[in-house]
Amino acid sequence: MATEFRIPELGENITEADIAEILVKEGDEIEAEQTVMELETEKAVVELPCPHAGKVAKVHVSEGDTVEVGTVVLTIEEAGGGEEGAGGDEESKSEEEEPDEDASDEDRDEDSDESDGDEETEDEEPDEEQGGEKSEPKEKKDAAPKKSKKKKKSAEESKEDGDGSEPSQPKRAAATKESDAEESGEDDRPPPPAGPATRRLARKLGVDLYQVSGSGKGGRIVTADVEAYVRDHLAPRESTSGGIQSPQLPDFSKFGPVERKKLSKLRRTSAAQLSTSWQVIPHVTQHDEADVTELESVRRRYMNSAGKEGPKITVTAIVLKACAQLLREMPHFNSSLDFEAGELILKDYFHIGVAVDTEHGLVVPVIRDADEKSILEIAEELTELAARARDRKLDMSDMQGGTFTITNLGGIGGTSFTPIVNHPEVAILGLSRSQKRLSLVEGELEERLILPLSLSYDHRVIDGADAARFIVRLSALLSQPFGLLANV
Repeated sequence: MATEFRIPELGENITEADIAEILVKEGDEIEAEQTVMELETEKAVVELPCPHAGKVAKVHVSEGDTVEVGTVVLTIEEAGGGEEGAGGDEESKSEEEEPDEDASDEDRDEDSDESDGDEETEDEEPDEEQGGEKSEPKEKKDAAPKKSKKKKKSAEESKEDGDGSEPSQPKRAAATKESDAEESGEDDRPPPPAGPATRRLARKLGVDLYQVSGSGKGGRIVTADVEAYVRDHLAPRESTSGGIQSPQLPDFSKFGPVERKKLSKLRRTSAAQLSTSWQVIPHVTQHDEADVTELESVRRRYMNSAGKEGPKITVTAIVLKACAQLLREMPHFNSSLDFEAGELILKDYFHIGVAVDTEHGLVVPVIRDADEKSILEIAEELTELAARARDRKLDMSDMQGGTFTITNLGGIGGTSFTPIVNHPEVAILGLSRSQKRLSLVEGELEERLILPLSLSYDHRVIDGADAARFIVRLSALLSQPFGLLANV
């Protein structure tokens, strides 16, 4: 028996994913729950197990394709499924003979979607009042199995419309033709390659699918293409910086060779999140410096005593613990703004995100309940999360629920920068590279290690004076670390 394996639900608000890697090929024998693909969602790569055992008869997708939940990706010939398949056919016929006449048009559309989800020119069934089915020739009727009441009714309506004398076509072809005629006003063009969900969205938004360029396999139009068309052609063109029109890009190929490279799902999601943050949050950045000479000395002594097997305590782990303490002291830095309701949402939990640079893009795993953990526990968890981030093994839950973010560019360089607040948070702390500097200490010239700090914040929630107090208090905690490190 041949079974279609479709993309299952991937998580809350996740409607599509990119095919990162296909781990099987046609002809392979697979076991139940064997991983057959890796999917790249908004923030992570997840393994896709197939619940069916058998032989891979067909692979319907390619690496790099963007697929929606419910898309058929594999056809599996299940072993020893002959009798079961026959039973399934009988059950299917029985259901066809006795349809639910009270079923809504929407239910019939869903049935159509499930049965024809992998066809290149699929579409919904037309409304019965549109005459979606034409009558069949007499010899075909005699040979055909018993028809459902719904189909008879449709045929009678076709006769009333004067179509009974014409030779019939399969219902699917008729539906596609009428639907595309509605969209384009022409009958002589082939239907645009798009699935039922995409066609529904296009009709809802008033988009002519013939005007949309498809980014899917073989030029197939997906919902993201329709949304992009609306943004680019129907919606007012605005930049993410507050309503200024975005100029059209020139044809760069006129000036020399160019290459277009499709952004990964992760980078597209990051770009959208940054655009939202920059558009809705009035950013201000407060800069300061912390003398971390003693802090670094204590950190190195502990690392040497712990040996290679001990946890790697980083400056980020120590700063994270200090920020958790400050967020308790200044709770509006640990909030979110509901601007429409005119309310500030104060959170009584302290989940601090840490930006991790990977070759696939920036991800922000979250250390939960950082105020309740020691620096040692934070360091161990941070090391584990960073490793999973670079191996693309993070779960969506690992990156949700953050209340404040830290980003450290010290390993790369720089003296200061302006990090973008991670909406819906209201503040983010940036760390740059520590530098040795000669300073006067009690009248004596000494070499000190200075850590640059950059605090960006939402000025609707945080005043400049409070931002200055936060970063000065943080600088003091890092400059006199013994109280902070008492419970390493």
